[in-house]
Amino acid sequence: MSRSLNRVQLIGHLGRDPEIRSTNAGKRVATFSIATGESWKDKDTGEKRERTDWHNVVVFNEGLAGVVEKYVKKGSRCMVEGELRTRKWQDQAGADRYSTEVVLPQYGGNLILLDGSSGRASPDEGSYGTQRQAPPAGASAGGGTSSYAADLDDDIPF
Repeated sequence: MSRSLNRVQLIGHLGRDPEIRSTNAGKRVATFSIATGESWKDKDTGEKRERTDWHNVVVFNEGLAGVVEKYVKKGSRCMVEGELRTRKWQDQAGADRYSTEVVLPQYGGNLILLDGSSGRASPDEGSYGTQRQAPPAGASAGGGTSSYAADLDDDIPF
């Protein structure tokens, strides 16, 4: 038996406001598109070049769909981690069409909002998937030193 892995991670900006729909069973599903891109300097002309790719994302996890509904909008920067799925459908003319999407399934998908503290949900308001968001940069516990920094202050035996 062969083992395989279907996993994709994307960091990008939303190209439009997300759409929230409900299935026949009443579960919420969020859909949106993320733009990823790169820029480089053309070797021949010295001109700056850019390329943008668009990725359709479908969120089947209801907790994550709630976070998307409350905190994500056009232009938001986020990271999604899920599976690539290609589905077949027919257009109005009856021709077969295919769509490849990043799917955040009910279990195993991640969504991390990267816009800063104003765009984050509190831990009890929604799930970020299986990962927890780190505290904002500059946040500290106690009198100006974080517990992480205090751990680094230990004597290292080597």
